[in-house]
Amino acid sequence: FPDGQERPYWNTFYQKVQNDDVIAHFFNDVAQVNWEKHLPKMYDFWDSIIRNQHNYHGSPMPVHVALSEKSPMKKEHFERWLQLFNSTLDELFEGEKTELAKTRALSIATVMEIKVFRK
Repeated sequence: FPDGQERPYWNTFYQKVQNDDVIAHFFNDVAQVNWEKHLPKMYDFWDSIIRNQHNYHGSPMPVHVALSEKSPMKKEHFERWLQLFNSTLDELFEGEKTELAKTRALSIATVMEIKVFRK
């Protein structure tokens, strides 16, 4: 992403997530995400992942495992999340950081899927 352009991306991506027929219920009903509080955490998380900013302090895996215990996450949910992530990137950006973001997102989704299924 070009510097300064990532927040509009995250806002667009998470808006799609909130409205998606396949995965929105995890965010809206199960987690009941307060987006005003959650989005700044996501900005920091992804800055840490993509730009090595190290400004995110948290542990997302246990949270997602707990959510999956309330409403089981399946392979198709992770696939849909990744599809939305990549398609939104493709709509807005191109280049090295974009490909890095896709690779990191795939790694995160894969690890999270394994953790959720092996709980």
